[in-house]
Amino acid sequence: MKRADGRQWVDREELVEHSGYGRAFLDSLERDRQANGHPQARYFSGGLHWDLRVWSAWFTKLHDQTRDPSGVDRSGCPGDQLPPLGQARVLGVSAARIARYAKNPPPEWPAPVRVEELPTRTREYRTRAQLWAWADNPVSGFGTSGGRPSGPGVKARAAKAPDPRVRLAAEALAAAPGRKAGEVAAALADRHGQSVATWKRIVTQARKSGRQ
Repeated sequence: MKRADGRQWVDREELVEHSGYGRAFLDSLERDRQANGHPQARYFSGGLHWDLRVWSAWFTKLHDQTRDPSGVDRSGCPGDQLPPLGQARVLGVSAARIARYAKNPPPEWPAPVRVEELPTRTREYRTRAQLWAWADNPVSGFGTSGGRPSGPGVKARAAKAPDPRVRLAAEALAAAPGRKAGEVAAALADRHGQSVATWKRIVTQARKSGRQ
């Protein structure tokens, strides 16, 4: 990030980090600047830079125009791999909720397409396509048309709804009664996504429910 004329200027990579959107999508916005009013870049320090305040105000306005009334952002390239902050922006939820999902995933929460190992933690990446599909999946509890559930009534119904993953785990246990829980969980993770640890919890739940 550079400072010039008392303002903060950022390059393309910094815009990617700031916005949570992929470079290809941001490049496409700039190519269509005559139609969408994309802010003009300034060349210095060996590359193009944008006034962060001006760009952010413009992007917020554009973002509001493309946001689904339910709160899900349907813009951008489906294949963009997003970090947790970008995932939160797509779903219209807080970053804290995405962090909770990593520890206690909701039904059908997609497995990460990439995991980045950081010094003190890991960072999971998911694509826009994964997030859109999850939001539209009635089983997820997020809403049948991509909307966020609101009010205690919706949350109560979601809590009472049976988790289809438990049924899948029960069927896998019944098909191979001699296999260890970890082996069954690994097979389910490979077939349906999500982590082995998540499926171990589900297999345990299936066993406790007596469905095996």
